Amino acid sequence: MSPAAGPVPRFGRVLTAMITPFDSGGGLDLDGAARLAGWLADHGSDGLVVAGSTGEATMLSDAEKADLWRAVAEAVTIPVLAGTSTADTAHSVELTECAEKAGVAGVLAVTPYYSRPPQAGIEAHFRAMAASTSLPVVLYDIPVRSGRRIYPDLILRLAEVDNIVGLKDAAGDPAGTAQLVSRLPEDFDVYSGDDSITLPLLAVGALGTISVESHWAGVLVGRMISAFVSGDVAEARRLDALLHPSHNFQTGELTPNPIPTKAVLRVLGLPAGQCRLPLGPAPAGLEDEARGLLAQLGGDGPVG
Repeated sequence: MSPAAGPVPRFGRVLTAMITPFDSGGGLDLDGAARLAGWLADHGSDGLVVAGSTGEATMLSDAEKADLWRAVAEAVTIPVLAGTSTADTAHSVELTECAEKAGVAGVLAVTPYYSRPPQAGIEAHFRAMAASTSLPVVLYDIPVRSGRRIYPDLILRLAEVDNIVGLKDAAGDPAGTAQLVSRLPEDFDVYSGDDSITLPLLAVGALGTISVESHWAGVLVGRMISAFVSGDVAEARRLDALLHPSHNFQTGELTPNPIPTKAVLRVLGLPAGQCRLPLGPAPAGLEDEARGLLAQLGGDGPVG
């Protein structure tokens, strides 16, 4: 998918935050991950993020992450970004070095979680990760999961680091994003990290999305972004409205992400399995809801 206008971010416009498939016994399904990655590449994904929060990163061992990064990177020709952050900086550095050896194209680095570090600690964490690799690093600001925001002034300082090249913005503050983008270097790529506000973030300077709903609606997400960057805002709004049921389905208090995503993939006959604890298996009826969602999408749905 190549929009007709506007700067194109280095990893493409639609990156899928890929789930991690498990087998019936809860084991890592590497063949399934390779198959799913190929399917996503064929259905609207310009790139993939592997072992992020949607990929149940905190439920994977280091060895599983290494095997997963390698399997997916070998299965596709599109860029693969590895989620290498943990709550511990030294551990994050080790995983970043491991990911580079596995052949990925970049790193997604989330704010250290649970300990609620100060901005100085967050800065040192990201600088240590970036210094440990020659790979490009995309920051991930998601305070609802990490407990801390990355303040705008800190993002601006980190943007001066040669290999810190972008931001996945899930802070839920489009006005703040607008102010941030106006101060960032032109070659620093901002991605929406929340499907429900991708269009508003595009309007204030984001260049694409790291998406969950692109598992089943990647082509539609790409069409929406393409319409916007080519200047057809009315069409972008129309396509975004078609995606509203996906925004509402993909997470909730009873079925947090990625439980619903795996339900859709099972309905589509793609590798997924159930989530590992503490997320656990999907409640009864969720797959029926997933079928309903796909029916709502209709001709603008998962493959078209």
